[in-house]
Amino acid sequence: MKQGIIVGASSGIGWELAVQLAAQGYQLGLMARRDGCLNKLAASLPGEHFVQTSDVTNAEQAQEELTSLIDQMDNVELVIVNSGVGSHERLLDWEVQRQMIDVNVRGFAAMSMTAMNYFLKRGAGHLVGVSSAAAHFSSGRTLTYNASKSFVSDYLNGMRSRAAHSKMPITVTTIEPGFVKTPMVEGQPLWMASVERAVTQMVRAINNKKNHVFVTRRWRYVALLLDIMPNALIRKFV
Repeated sequence: MKQGIIVGASSGIGWELAVQLAAQGYQLGLMARRDGCLNKLAASLPGEHFVQTSDVTNAEQAQEELTSLIDQMDNVELVIVNSGVGSHERLLDWEVQRQMIDVNVRGFAAMSMTAMNYFLKRGAGHLVGVSSAAAHFSSGRTLTYNASKSFVSDYLNGMRSRAAHSKMPITVTTIEPGFVKTPMVEGQPLWMASVERAVTQMVRAINNKKNHVFVTRRWRYVALLLDIMPNALIRKFV
C-alpha cells in the first residue's frame, strides 16, 4: 500500500489532495492544527488513515510530531508540505507578518527538512511543497506573503540539489498555483481555478514525479513574464 503524509490537510487544497490521493489507494497521515477537521476528513475517506494534530508555528514540536507520525506508519514514500497562510497587508502589522513567517517560512522549512532527512535515511522518497506563482514578484499589498513564497520555491530548489547530490531516487516537486478558489483568496481574481481542478493537476504532477509545475498551466507564462518585467512596471499593477 502506498503511504503519504499531507501537512496542512484540514481544508482547501490539503483536504482535496487527501480526497484524490486516497481515491488512488494511498493510506494517508493527515496533519494540521484543527483536529476536528482532520477527524472529519479521515472519516470521509476510503480506508484507514492516521491523524496528527500539529501547529507548524511551533516548529520544533511539529518536527517531533511529523517524525512520530512517520514512525507510526509503515513506509512513507510521499510527504506534501501544504501548510500556508496569507493576508492582504493593508497595514504593516507585525502580528500578521509574524504569523506568515512562522507558518510559510519557519514551519515550511522545519517540515521539509524533517521529511528530507527521513528520505535520505530511507534511501528514496518524494517531497512536495506547495508554493505560489506569487513567488515570482513583489507586491506592496502582500509583501510578506510573496516574499515567503519566494523562500519556499528557492528552498525547494535547494532541496532538489541536495537530492541530486545524494544519488538517491528522491524527487522534490515544487507546485506554484495561481489563484485557487479557497477561503484564503478574496474576491474573484483573474483565472481562478476550482480546488478540484487545481488539485487534479497537482496530483498528476506528483504521480509523474515532476520537478516543478504551475497550476493551472497558463501561470507558467505569467511567471515567465513577471520574471523579466522591471519592478517599476510591476508596481503599476500590484
